[in-house]
Amino acid sequence: MRGVFGMPGMSRRSLLIASAVGAAGAVLPAGPRPAVAASATAAACTGGYRAEYHFTVPDQWMNDPQRPVWIDGEYHYYYLYNPDYSTGGTTAGTTWRLATSTDLVSFTDRGIAVPKDTTPNGDVWSGSAVVDTDNTAGFGAGAVIVLATMAPGDVTQAQYLYYSTDGGRTFTNHGTAPVLPNPGVRDFRDPKVIRDEERGRWVMALAENDKVGFYHSADLKSWTYVGGFIKGGIGVLECPDLFRIRAADGTWKWVLGVSANGKGSGLPSTYAYWTGSFDGTTFTPDRSDPQWLDHGWDWYAAVTFEKRDAGGTLDPAARYAIGWMNHWDYANTTPTIECDGFNGTDSIVREVTLKRATDGTYYLASQPVAGLDGHVSRTVDLGDLEVNGSLLLDYTGTAYELTTEISWDRLTGVGLQLRRSSDGGRHIDAGIYGDYAFVNRGYTVSPDSTGRWQESRSPFAPSAGTVRLRILIDRTSIEMFVDDGRYVHSTEVFPDPADTGLALFTIDGTAVFRNTVIREFAV
Repeated sequence: MRGVFGMPGMSRRSLLIASAVGAAGAVLPAGPRPAVAASATAAACTGGYRAEYHFTVPDQWMNDPQRPVWIDGEYHYYYLYNPDYSTGGTTAGTTWRLATSTDLVSFTDRGIAVPKDTTPNGDVWSGSAVVDTDNTAGFGAGAVIVLATMAPGDVTQAQYLYYSTDGGRTFTNHGTAPVLPNPGVRDFRDPKVIRDEERGRWVMALAENDKVGFYHSADLKSWTYVGGFIKGGIGVLECPDLFRIRAADGTWKWVLGVSANGKGSGLPSTYAYWTGSFDGTTFTPDRSDPQWLDHGWDWYAAVTFEKRDAGGTLDPAARYAIGWMNHWDYANTTPTIECDGFNGTDSIVREVTLKRATDGTYYLASQPVAGLDGHVSRTVDLGDLEVNGSLLLDYTGTAYELTTEISWDRLTGVGLQLRRSSDGGRHIDAGIYGDYAFVNRGYTVSPDSTGRWQESRSPFAPSAGTVRLRILIDRTSIEMFVDDGRYVHSTEVFPDPADTGLALFTIDGTAVFRNTVIREFAV
């Protein structure tokens, strides 16, 4: 994958990185620039783009993850799947496809679970599945119930019910009428249902433009509106999430999350969340502005779900999370469909915990799922590396994890060049610069043809003098976890498969990369 573009003025950081690492080829500017359109390079398929250890759809199209549920000793992961993508495009509509897993790294495909076009209502959109342990809906104790949005004729969004009596493998529609009709609004979708055991009822959170509506039900088939949470300024709210979690200090918090687009306000376009309280009807946030579970460009439609051990015991102090590594701004721009016959990659599953900041506020921190440890195929221990300017490492790879603890006395920036070309002209930069952490995909092939969304940033205190980075690199993705994982950057990228180099750099000073370890995985 190659391309030549007009180059705006280079930033000081770009010049310094280029000087430090000594790129032999054309040095591309930091910040926004046009990226190669994948469709324009379809003929240049020089190698596979399917992820090595991230979940990918077997074929065709995938978008929104649906919250996994624990059934019979394994997680059932449903996701939106379009088997007609290559012939009918995204307008051909989605089904729910199923994959199962015990460790949330290795998945077994189980095929389509909730089919489309079996009723006049057409295809099936996002929603949620629950296990009806007490037979509240009347389909049998332990039946798996799906509440999902459908929009006949792509016009009126409403909520419909499907049920399964075979452990969530196949589903049958509960008639053709909605269990929650549209009240006359445009946006009315993505039901997230939880069980309120304290009050003996079901609670639904529903995306309604700039509002999350709350509904109650005794039987999952009849719903009553009870209130809503409104937040403007971050686009149309989608894929709501609602759960309770306990911090290490014993504090319990309710968390309300949504997928939202804050790009217009200089904010992420991923998963916004609020900590607060919920009395079964009203959610009261601790503060009005949301926090963000990811600061990259590509962690959308994310869901969190219960963490359970092998015996099914629930962990109240942690949850898992998974997101779609794509964005509607450029959802169809990927070489994976031309080269490998699919379009759809998920983030690694993360473990999410609730932590207390020094100012007394609470936030969610993320780390890659521990199940990765069971799939390590090779470890390269690089030890401690002192860098003043640059260091090109004697390591090449397209899919691996790198962890390091960087310390310094005085410098302007420090980081890594990932998926570096042999001439040094193409790479993905990740690290710290001044008062922010960043990932910049503007030096390689990116799905963003506008050039606007190339570098993601999150806050960093330069006085810290140290940072821990854990970076997951795969064939079309970068996920960087900063320190304890309060800040994460997930970004879709399409480096040439031949770009396998790795370099370290500093700007205006010396740093030590301590305990630098690379792990490769076999899944």
